[in-house]
Amino acid sequence: MKDHGSAIASGSEALHRDWDIEALRAETPGCRNVTHFNNAGCGLLTTPVLDTVLGHLKLEAEIGGYEASAARAAEIGEFHTEVAALINAAPRNIAFAGSATHAYANALSAIPFAPGDTILTTRDDFVSNQIAFLSLRKRFGVSIVHAPDSPEGGVDVAAMAGLMRSLRPRLVSATHIPTNSGLVSPVAEIGRHCRELDLLYLVDACQSVGQYPIDVAGIGCDLLTATCRKFLRGPRASGFLYVSDRFLRAGYEPLFIDMHGARWTAPDRYRAVDSAARFEEWEFPYATVLGSAAAVRYARNIGIEAIAHRTPALAARLRRALEPIPGVRVLDRGPRLGALVTFAVDGWEPQQFKAAVDARSINSALSFREFAQFDFGTKNVDWCLRLSPHYYNTEEEVDEVAAAVSEILHPSRDALRGPR
Repeated sequence: MKDHGSAIASGSEALHRDWDIEALRAETPGCRNVTHFNNAGCGLLTTPVLDTVLGHLKLEAEIGGYEASAARAAEIGEFHTEVAALINAAPRNIAFAGSATHAYANALSAIPFAPGDTILTTRDDFVSNQIAFLSLRKRFGVSIVHAPDSPEGGVDVAAMAGLMRSLRPRLVSATHIPTNSGLVSPVAEIGRHCRELDLLYLVDACQSVGQYPIDVAGIGCDLLTATCRKFLRGPRASGFLYVSDRFLRAGYEPLFIDMHGARWTAPDRYRAVDSAARFEEWEFPYATVLGSAAAVRYARNIGIEAIAHRTPALAARLRRALEPIPGVRVLDRGPRLGALVTFAVDGWEPQQFKAAVDARSINSALSFREFAQFDFGTKNVDWCLRLSPHYYNTEEEVDEVAAAVSEILHPSRDALRGPR
């Protein structure tokens, strides 16, 4: 496949010199049309990813779907290799998934919950995970316990460890970065306690993969889920599940395993494969898989450490610019903050405010209390706007977005300042 490396340096080099941001933006067609501050929703596709997806669809049209996947078998296998390298795992521990939520549900289905089991989680968990836990409670009678927050924001790890010891939960779950906040949770600290107590540990890294270095060995998780469409800038309907060797050796398998993940060995028996492939399905969206591999490769070539330095710095600049604006309340709390910036505004309905932002060709997203019942209850907000820059955004864009928010809220005051 074509090597699109002109705009990027190796990871180690990128840490020590200025990037060619204009070259990166030239490989991001959407930059010509919008100011994209919705990377926590979907990152803008790069030209290499787009070319990869379209190229495989074209090949399918020309020679047939089965034939195209056979012809590209080696490249398809690179998905597992690239993701494994991204998170410090082995390819056999990676399963492709149609989304992070699909991966998460598949992982949960492998755990034989019984009445009286406890799921220990945090107050900053992702909405779909919380709904899945409630569904398990309705069906199996499990108990859901939320560890308390610390005064500065985010989970109180010591209190959570105490609950681990007293409750011996069937599963411990944490979201690395919740969708409704810039909080970065201490998932490795939680993992250390899980390993000491031999507890199953599931991490949702949907918003952190592609934004921060992820080391599953350092985190100490049995399972980790993520999407490719956000900070990895891959195509939609793509994600992955990491499954530890410990989890595989214990014989856990998804509730509905199919012919890809198991072998039908006799009329009344089957045998699960010995890798994370048991969590995959026979039918793959191969163009999407190839595009996802290209997205991971692109991020790794840039250097995740360098991305982890630049992207949160852009978000911090944005928070500093928003905080002095009258009527704006920046909501992000915690000892460490990532590239999701959330804020409430006075006197506006959510869709009305977002429409005003949209009219300036700025991409953003709304979050509502139903996405974050605990967090938004504590913050006493019903909705907020989320802005999420990424490494290909510029400092000038950050300043322009903050100025746009100010102009929307205070048009007469800003008009008196004259042209910029």
